[in-house]
Amino acid sequence: MATVEKRAYIKGVELAPRKVSIVASLVRGRSVADALVILDHTPRRAALPVKKAIESAKANLLDTNSVDVKTIAIKTISVTTGTRMRRYKPASRGRALPFEKKSSNILVVVTGEEKVKKAEKPAKKEEK
Repeated sequence: MATVEKRAYIKGVELAPRKVSIVASLVRGRSVADALVILDHTPRRAALPVKKAIESAKANLLDTNSVDVKTIAIKTISVTTGTRMRRYKPASRGRALPFEKKSSNILVVVTGEEKVKKAEKPAKKEEK
């Protein structure tokens, strides 16, 4: 059986990469079905974007290949820093205190085994 890989890359998630990577490490290396159950019961805000990224990668895999659903697993899941928006908060005495709004990018690669197609028997010729 051949293994097939597909990926999903979610950019611009408005959460700090450190917070998202904590959630991503919960499901790294697991099957997709297990990962989705874990993320449904994870009480963190970052669980929703990670879940959406995994579902997107799974949909990409199922859309283009005939894959056995039970064999789909997460090969890699990585969180990188996205763009940062520099902002300022007003402070006393006319000052402005800078801060950054951080974002993150999520890359999910899933693998699965292709279904084995059964060889069709040739049609019997009718004898007269």
